[in-house]
Amino acid sequence: MAVDLPASRKTRALIAYLLLADRPQRREHLCDLLWDEGPDDPRGALRWSLSKLRPVMDRDRRRLIADRETVVIDREGIVVDIHDAQRALETEPPVAADLLAALVALREPLLAGLDMPRHERFAIWLAAERAAAERLRRSLLHRLVVSIALSPEDRLPWAREWLDADPFNTDAAVHLQETLRQLGRQDDAKVAKRSFADAVSEAGLPPPPSTQEAARELAIPVLPAHDMLQRQKIQFCKAADGVRLAYACVGEGPPLVKAANWLNHLELDWDAPIWAPLFQELARDHMFVRYDARGNGMSEACVADINFDAFVSDLEAVVDAAGIDRFPLLGLSQGCAVAIAYAVRHPERVSHLILWGGYAAGWRINATPDVIEEREAIITLVRQGWGRTDAAYRQVVTATFMPSATAEELDWFNIFQRQTVHAENAARYLEVFANIDVRAILKDVQAPTLVMHARGDRRIPLATGGELAAEIPGAEFVTLDSDNHLLLGREPASLAFVAHVRHFLSVPLRVG
Repeated sequence: MAVDLPASRKTRALIAYLLLADRPQRREHLCDLLWDEGPDDPRGALRWSLSKLRPVMDRDRRRLIADRETVVIDREGIVVDIHDAQRALETEPPVAADLLAALVALREPLLAGLDMPRHERFAIWLAAERAAAERLRRSLLHRLVVSIALSPEDRLPWAREWLDADPFNTDAAVHLQETLRQLGRQDDAKVAKRSFADAVSEAGLPPPPSTQEAARELAIPVLPAHDMLQRQKIQFCKAADGVRLAYACVGEGPPLVKAANWLNHLELDWDAPIWAPLFQELARDHMFVRYDARGNGMSEACVADINFDAFVSDLEAVVDAAGIDRFPLLGLSQGCAVAIAYAVRHPERVSHLILWGGYAAGWRINATPDVIEEREAIITLVRQGWGRTDAAYRQVVTATFMPSATAEELDWFNIFQRQTVHAENAARYLEVFANIDVRAILKDVQAPTLVMHARGDRRIPLATGGELAAEIPGAEFVTLDSDNHLLLGREPASLAFVAHVRHFLSVPLRVG
């Protein structure tokens, strides 16, 4: 039944936050979120809002549970429409009525009317939740148009809505054009094709494939993340020194191999709010091969050797076990140096080299005494405090990775790191990264190379990426509008990253 909510916007925002967060929230955090300015007694303001919520939430039983430190809503028996929408997306086989109901619910902005720009932390959280809801809507539109047997007349408005919601998506454009052709509207299909090409060009993105090429690819369905994870094939192989390595293949098409970086977990990172959207996009076009480096993730944790040569050897073992002869190689952060070393050792196997946020020399190379003292202190903190439930120690390491991340995204990353590697191995990793030095072999890279870097990267400065590109023969250097060392899947730079990768891999190789 309909229930009158309290008139206070902050109180309504509080109930929404508690329902979507779905875990106990510290009172101090809630005060910072909604009462960071204004009342002299933020805890008193929170108590007042909770008193207004109890008559709404606890009509038949106690649902609003608060103690001196935390607040949580018991969601048993409570239906949250955006959670229903996520279930509709993941249901197999898809149910048309559920998809339609979810799409109708998501046409309005998430939590419309609860904008509070003066409260920065809440505004950032709400922006991230709305971006996630919009990604969910695009996935639902894709599922409805591609997976449900609709007549061309019924499919047309949803195909239009899909392209409106995702204006640079080639699949959306092709489905709209094909639907118009099925309806005998050839001229409208040509107009739609020209409009899509013009929009892509104005956005500065690489040109889309031809309609015929894209239509052929439609035989391979674009899978939502949940389905992709179910089809991910995890296997194990042995490194040269006998260490057990876990690797995974997902998607279909030509191979694309990603070198391991800080940090990986083949299962946990696939649904990550940070890089999962980027991985999902790459797996749409390729058999995407990833692996967990020794000492972390699903690979063997207790190992004698964690060093740079072992990292390169692990990559050799994985591609051999996967049976891949020639492939593009992707490196992120310190994984760039591993990818570079592999490409120089095996020029016959690397067709393209793609590097993001990379560097040729670790911080210990040519470091000043002050820098050495500061970085050594961080490694000591990691070794002593990594495993604690308090994320403060891990936050010292991760704060510069994603300065644009929301509190929830940082919380996820801190928990993820603790689940992925133990303290001693984390410290050993940092020691190895500090001593990386592949400067002498950059001139020996033979593969066509694309170097990309965030303009505002606070962990690895843009100049470092430029120097890397300048030393690799013929390398192309692209900068993206972001200040994150690890791209957030929700930011436009992530879409641009995938577009540049696709364009780079589509250009025919020159011989001679």
